[in-house]
Amino acid sequence: MINELPNCPVETTLLLISNRWKILIIRDLMDGKKRFGELKHSIGNISQKVLTANLRDMEAQNLVHRKVFPEVPPRVEYQLTEIGYSLQPVLNSLSDWGENYKSKVAESTL
Repeated sequence: MINELPNCPVETTLLLISNRWKILIIRDLMDGKKRFGELKHSIGNISQKVLTANLRDMEAQNLVHRKVFPEVPPRVEYQLTEIGYSLQPVLNSLSDWGENYKSKVAESTL
């Protein structure tokens, strides 16, 4: 996969986390392990198919670790990898920027 990554680091970051679902999955996993149903509930308006596809993609990109427990019915937990957790400053910056943007927009409509 490393050979397929763009030369530009910003483009690489966007490639890995550019859709809104991945950002929300990362946000919700920052608190620790979650089961599939917990993620689906915490994210909100996401279909099971889309959540599954994004989790698989993120697992392949080494952002998320999937642990399957040999139980009936099977229990699966998702957790960020060390690389996934390293996105914390990126999410913090996005959050700060979003808050600043919302306050500026609110000020300009007064």
